[in-house]
Amino acid sequence: MTAISQVAYDVVALDRPDAAPDGPPVAYARITLDAPRRRNALSLALLDELRAALDRAAHDDVRAVVLAASGSAFCSGADLTEALADGMSVSARRLAEVLRDLLALPKPVVARVHGPVRAGGIGLVAACDVAISADQITYAFTEARLALAPAVISLAVLPRMTPRAASRTFLTGAQFTAAEAADWGLVTKAVPLDDLDAEVDAVLAGLAAGDPQGLAATKALLNADTLARFDAQVDDVVTSSADLFASPRARAAMEKLLAR
Repeated sequence: MTAISQVAYDVVALDRPDAAPDGPPVAYARITLDAPRRRNALSLALLDELRAALDRAAHDDVRAVVLAASGSAFCSGADLTEALADGMSVSARRLAEVLRDLLALPKPVVARVHGPVRAGGIGLVAACDVAISADQITYAFTEARLALAPAVISLAVLPRMTPRAASRTFLTGAQFTAAEAADWGLVTKAVPLDDLDAEVDAVLAGLAAGDPQGLAATKALLNADTLARFDAQVDDVVTSSADLFASPRARAAMEKLLAR
């Protein structure tokens, strides 16, 4: 394993019972958010390392990418301590770049979601091509409760979710289940935690049967409209996000939350 401080990267051979014995080996890249003490919060350092890992996967001889996480949570969203200290101008831009990298990567990305996901972390899940979630976990867009908005991640989330579900979850900030996330299109499938790896492996087996050129061209076709909308709106949502994080109301809300 090659590990860096907050993201780990592995190349894993795919077990293919149907493959010819003398056929070329097929592998996938496993990228793991690895800051469990901070519930994999999206610090600038983690986002930078995640971008580097995605770039590596783009150039490695791998058929697909699995995005996973260590610890009890998949991702808790923005690093609020860092946001209070340094603002979000740079981190909001970097999050947008990570989301675009996931959408534009010429290889399919499968999210393995084992633990709770909040706010910005849901953007990572939405930007993946396939998302398999443990069924006992919860999701929540908590931004509005902190005088914020899910601005940057909306570029990845809104093309996935039904409009009514997005309105309810964005505005209330209430938790929702993995089953609801699947019903609303945010994740592909919710399964028992014990079945999570088997379900991810089944997706990877299907991807292994695809030709790399065909997979890349098909993903580009699927994400063309999302990327066009993304590029048209990204500057506005990055500015909006940074402004909201810098506002007195949001700073007071974040300070109150961190003081608990």
